[in-house]
Amino acid sequence: MTLEMKVTSMVCEVCAKTVTNTIKNVDAGSEVTIDLSTKVVQVETQASETAIKEAIAAAGHTVE
Repeated sequence: MTLEMKVTSMVCEVCAKTVTNTIKNVDAGSEVTIDLSTKVVQVETQASETAIKEAIAAAGHTVE
């Protein structure tokens, strides 16, 4: 399934890398696309939206 969410706390490439790695820890086969200018994260994953959002929040980022 494809998920799209806004991660408002991402401000740099390091933040984007952290979010990408966090998502891949939940679903190693996921495809992650991040647009830092809009703070939008698109994920093609088999994991639930709740699992992805909780993992991003646990990594210290704010998910809308």
